[in-house]
Amino acid sequence: MEWVETTGKTLEEAKEAALHELGVDEHDAEFEVVDEPRAGLFGRLRGEARVRARVAPRQQRPKQERRERRRREGSSQGAGPGEARARPASAAVAPAAQRPPAAATHPGPGAGQPASVPAAAATSGASGPRAAAAEGGTTDDVVTAQDQAELMVGFLEGLLAAFGATAEITSRDIDDETVEIEVLGEDLGLLIGPKGQTLQAVHDLARTVVQRRAPGPHQGRVRIDIGGYRLHRRQALERFTRQLAEEVQRSGVPKALEPMAAVDRKVVHDTANGLDGVVTSSEGEEPRRRVVIAPAAS
Repeated sequence: MEWVETTGKTLEEAKEAALHELGVDEHDAEFEVVDEPRAGLFGRLRGEARVRARVAPRQQRPKQERRERRRREGSSQGAGPGEARARPASAAVAPAAQRPPAAATHPGPGAGQPASVPAAAATSGASGPRAAAAEGGTTDDVVTAQDQAELMVGFLEGLLAAFGATAEITSRDIDDETVEIEVLGEDLGLLIGPKGQTLQAVHDLARTVVQRRAPGPHQGRVRIDIGGYRLHRRQALERFTRQLAEEVQRSGVPKALEPMAAVDRKVVHDTANGLDGVVTSSEGEEPRRRVVIAPAAS
């Protein structure tokens, strides 16, 4: 896993900056202290703290524990409809009518499922015309955001099984055109990655699954958030954008942000355009495209 290096006035600040960049909680990261501030005259600190950090590698459970867990999950398959139970590999190819709707809460699979589930999950969850299209036919049916979310949930369940992670997957309608899928649980840092890069890759893979399983015209969009990373980053971007907009208003000098993904650029545009005295624009080409905040013409 890639290491990041951050600085701060204190070790705590440097660690907080590293956690923000990695997008994980402290218990999901490991640190190396490179430099510490030195005590100067009158007790003042000189220099700055510097740390290296990365997402902590996930330790594999002992074999005996894994065998016992598989036996427990296998015995829970006869549980009632309100109880969580492990899905056998054959369940991954069940018709969509047997799966809960996209707006429901889906308990994530346990570590006892076979690693082959993701491949099956990537081809499940579609029925009717879309299933026929995936088998070589064509369809003109509109694929709604809810349909897309249902397919993505199946893919995420298989992905979690391959990682041996247990999480809760929920989906909710943000508006008429947008559905958000949230994956919440422990030990999800590996699915987020530094600066959310792995999370973005998971989102791109999920979209590919939808495009293959439902090749008709797509309507609306689906967002995936893992461990609350996107929510926290969106809130941090909104605060940073407001601060930068105030500087632009005071100085009258445009400010260019660092290159970022389209979803982050939209947050900056939406936040800045809700403020008086500034306007925004984008410049550059992907993946180096960035937002510029400039004074509004008087």
